[in-house]
Amino acid sequence: MNILITGGAGFIGSHLVRTVLGPGRPLGDDVRVTVLDSLTYAGDLTGLAPVEKEPGFAFVHGDVTDAPLVNRLMAAHDAVVHLAAESHVDRSIEGADAFVRTNVVGTHTLLEAALRHGAGPFVHVSTDEVYGSVPAGSSVETDPLDPSSPYSASKASSDLLALAHHRTHGLDVRVTRCSNNYGPHQYPEKVIPLFVTRLLAGGTVPLYGDGSHVRDWLHVDDHCRGLLAVLTGGRPGETYNIGGGTELTNEELTGLLLEACGAGWDRVERVADRKGHDRRYSVDWTKIRTELGYTPRRDFAEGLAETVDWYRARRPSRTAPEPGLSAV
Repeated sequence: MNILITGGAGFIGSHLVRTVLGPGRPLGDDVRVTVLDSLTYAGDLTGLAPVEKEPGFAFVHGDVTDAPLVNRLMAAHDAVVHLAAESHVDRSIEGADAFVRTNVVGTHTLLEAALRHGAGPFVHVSTDEVYGSVPAGSSVETDPLDPSSPYSASKASSDLLALAHHRTHGLDVRVTRCSNNYGPHQYPEKVIPLFVTRLLAGGTVPLYGDGSHVRDWLHVDDHCRGLLAVLTGGRPGETYNIGGGTELTNEELTGLLLEACGAGWDRVERVADRKGHDRRYSVDWTKIRTELGYTPRRDFAEGLAETVDWYRARRPSRTAPEPGLSAV
C-alpha cells in the first residue's frame, strides 16, 4: 500500500506516520508513506525524525492547494489519509481566509486528484465540532451539521465535499470525526500543551467564561488506531465518530493540569468567553466500535501524566503562544 498522508508533520499526522512505520508496522512491511506538509507554524519535522530513515518514507514540502503537485503525488499513491488543516478556532475567528483555503479548497484539490487517478480509500479526517453544541446525549454520524465557528464551518464544508465525491463519482471516501486530541508533540496553542507549558514556565493560564464548557478527550494513540481501522476496514461513503470516553468541563481539566504542574488556582486568569463558544461536544462512537472493533484504550489520567512529563522534559524547546490563544 502506498499512502499519501497530508499534514503528516503535524501533531496527529506525525503520530500516525510513526505508528505506521514504527515497530510492529500494523499495515505490513511493504507499506510506503509519503508526507505532504506545508510546514506552517504548527508543523514540526522532529516528529518525523524517528522514521525518516525507514524504508518507504518520503517527505514532500508543499501545499494541498497546489493542484499540479497534488496531481503528481496522487498518481503514485493508492490510499490517502487527509489530515492537513487549519484547526485553531481562535485564529479562525480573527480571520478565516486560511481556513477556507486549506480546509475547503485544499480538500477539493485532493479529491479531484484522487478521482482522476482512482486513488482510494480516501480517509478524510474531521472533527466533532461540525455537529455544533450538544446540550444532552451524543452526536451520531447521521445528525445534521450545525457548525458555530469559521473553523468548524470550513471542516463541515470539506466533509460534505468529500461525501459528495462518493455519492456523485463513486470515490472511496471515508470520513472520521474525532473528539479533542491530546498527547506529546502537540503545538502549544491547544489547551493542554498551552496550559502545561505556561504553568511549567511559571506563568498564568486563561480560562474562558465560567469554565463549564465540556469536551471529550481522546489520546492521539487511540485516534490513530481509529484512523487505521477506518482505512483498512471502513465502508466507502460512511462516516465514523472516534471518541475518547472522557468528558470533562474546562474547569475540571484546568484543576487536573494545575495539580500535575504543581500550581494553584492563583495562576488562572478568568477571561471573557470566546465568540460563539459551543457549550458541549460529545460523539457517540457505537458505529466504529460495532463495525471495526474500536474502543479507546488509553486511560486519561495516565495519558495526561505522560503528556505533562513529555513537555516537562523538553521545556523550553517550544514556547507557549502569547495570552489569548486557547483551545476550549
